[in-house]
Amino acid sequence: MVGIARFPHAAEHAPGKSTSMTKILYLDFDGVLHDERVYFHPRRGIYVETPGRVLFEWMPILERLLTPHPDVRIVLSTSWVRVRSVSFVIKNLSPALQQRVIGTTFGHHGMEKNACPAMPRGLQVTQDMRRRAPTAWFAIDDDSLGWPAWSRENLIRTNGVRGISDPEIQQAIQAMLERF
Repeated sequence: MVGIARFPHAAEHAPGKSTSMTKILYLDFDGVLHDERVYFHPRRGIYVETPGRVLFEWMPILERLLTPHPDVRIVLSTSWVRVRSVSFVIKNLSPALQQRVIGTTFGHHGMEKNACPAMPRGLQVTQDMRRRAPTAWFAIDDDSLGWPAWSRENLIRTNGVRGISDPEIQQAIQAMLERF
């Protein structure tokens, strides 16, 4: 299990400490920052199966949307964390996004990394949100299963093929950030 101390800004966001002055984006990768058809092969690594699509092709869109909001932190809610190490996952992000990452929903204190696959994404995120107690939060994900009714207004659900390249999704992200 990777400790929270590996994340930038970790001292102010350690488990058990309140992040009540924090604004958090819970970020999935597949179907959000690139096409949803992503697979892992031991020799090939992580790859997009859809012809013409590449990993993280829509990451610059998220960077642009977050630039006017330097106080927004990112908690990774991607299954990549189960397949690879947290440091590997973070290294795939741009430097601007890497600096915002404060943790993951997988493997934090009190939650076993292997227990997360059986838990719907919405429950993973809402449990983490309750633990961190941020001032404001939202999630960008193509998976809408398991989100408690009270939390759905904080979910921006993407189409797994278009992710955040969809102009309507970009408008929704912008509106959510302005609401912060």
